[in-house]
Amino acid sequence: MGEIALNIKALNRPGVLRDITEITSLCGINITYTHLFLEDKDHTSVYMELESVKNVKEFMDTVRSLESVISVEECLSLHEIYGKRIIIIGGGAQVAMVAQGAITESDRHNIRGEHISVDTIPLVGEENLKEAVSAVGRLPRVGALVLAGSLMGGKITEAIKEIKKNHEVFIISLNMPGSVTKEADLVVTDPIQAGVMAVMAVADTAIFDIKKLGKRIF
Repeated sequence: MGEIALNIKALNRPGVLRDITEITSLCGINITYTHLFLEDKDHTSVYMELESVKNVKEFMDTVRSLESVISVEECLSLHEIYGKRIIIIGGGAQVAMVAQGAITESDRHNIRGEHISVDTIPLVGEENLKEAVSAVGRLPRVGALVLAGSLMGGKITEAIKEIKKNHEVFIISLNMPGSVTKEADLVVTDPIQAGVMAVMAVADTAIFDIKKLGKRIF
């Protein structure tokens, strides 16, 4: 009921976010997602997704009346625009090939009304990869994580266990040496196919269920 998304431009001053969230609390509005970033040294932008907004115009006018607020604009939510996210992490060459499959398959489903976006980061080193995998748990709307590398294990595997324990994210791995493949929901040898299957796993317009597969390695 009353779900909206707002983009608020304000002066870069201490307490701006506090003032806005205080108004939402007083109005009985729940914040489901927010992020704040600086546009320049003097101006900030606050994006918020809200629920239980009974009177949108009245709430926007109240926020707009704050001294530090420059403008308040209602907009589409990030879910409506970007939808579910596929995250691809690993070596540059492998990431590029997985992304090719994921982007091609996403296009096919998005034409039919889906909203699926693809995020990639090429990384090397166990510590860097571990931190990137752990950070997936702090990202919104992630449907699937694809691990695209030549060798992954150790701290990376531990990070995957935590993601699987605390979040509903499909884990797909390329077929490679290391313990990561033992924790993945699906292991795929061909990187392009891995990207395609990641999208199919999260798309509502695809008739595909990883949990119903008779085997886990392809």
